[in-house]
Amino acid sequence: MEYFTGIDIGASTTKAIILDAEKEILGYSVNSSGADFRAAADRAFEKSRKMAGLKTSDNCTVIATGYGRGNVPNAIGTKTEISCHAKGSFHYYPRAHTLIDIGGQDSKVIRVDIAGKRVNFKMNRKCAAGTGAFLEEMANRLDIKLDKLNELAEKAEKNIQIGSYCTVFAATEILAKIREGIAVPDIVKGVFDSVIKRVIEMDPLKGDIVMTGGVVTYFPFLVRMFEERIGRKIFVPPHPQLTGAFGAALYTIEIAGEKNA
Repeated sequence: MEYFTGIDIGASTTKAIILDAEKEILGYSVNSSGADFRAAADRAFEKSRKMAGLKTSDNCTVIATGYGRGNVPNAIGTKTEISCHAKGSFHYYPRAHTLIDIGGQDSKVIRVDIAGKRVNFKMNRKCAAGTGAFLEEMANRLDIKLDKLNELAEKAEKNIQIGSYCTVFAATEILAKIREGIAVPDIVKGVFDSVIKRVIEMDPLKGDIVMTGGVVTYFPFLVRMFEERIGRKIFVPPHPQLTGAFGAALYTIEIAGEKNA
């Protein structure tokens, strides 16, 4: 029996997912990428294979994607993260839509057409604002564990604005808010709002909106805030952090089908 694997090596985390021929998820893993992308890919693959209950002798076809996609020696090929995110998103929402992926080091806005092809995309490469790294830096500045941000934002009673585009200046702005006596939950909600504003400024958000990425996975309240801001429902696929890896695994199924045709 053949199994199909996608490995997505991002700057912050490496994701792997294993599918069967029916496109059902059998196993997956999310790990820190660290300084050795090849080792991170190996760890993610082994953990996914263990979760799926597969043996080392089982045949797993691999396609790699993401920032470090060239570091997976057992992959039969590579695909860009833009293509893989579009493919993974379209699997769950097979219609034209705008995909927002908020990752650890960058944010992407991808237009997907009615056939599932990406027709345009924008990426935030110049600054950490609007990414998971921005949230991590703000959590450090507030001396709060990252996994507490969502809970705190939900408790906010006021809407405050973080106006700075630069992460360094935003940190200084937060210090001023603390000095003013503004409650930490209100500051955290303002930080979430800052991420949303940075994404909205990247590209007009047309049609149905799908959101993916690690930030979406760990901070669901940010998605609710986003919905309130744009006045529309936002669709979030299962395992949003794995969307790129899932799309890569779908490509392996397509390639296998072409070989067997």
